[in-house]
Amino acid sequence: MAVPVRIGILGDFNPEFRSHHATNDSLQHAAAKLDMPVESSWIPTPSLLEPEAQKILESFDGLWASPGSPYKSFEGMLKGIEFARRRDWPFVAT
Repeated sequence: MAVPVRIGILGDFNPEFRSHHATNDSLQHAAAKLDMPVESSWIPTPSLLEPEAQKILESFDGLWASPGSPYKSFEGMLKGIEFARRRDWPFVAT
């Protein structure tokens, strides 16, 4: 079996936001279409201000800035985006 592609979703998952469910669904649809396993995890924005945030972000193959602001920590979201931009990490935002 292929090694899963790991995607970190920057944002504060809210089960009431349809766009958050659509984000999860889109990754699963892409995985099925490409016949490739995908694992995704939501990374709460306050955690992006913690000292271990870089290590957490480095554990993902790519990052996705989720829709649905306001975020619990706008500064945390900016830190996550900065991480991706400064390192040329695969990144998408919706």
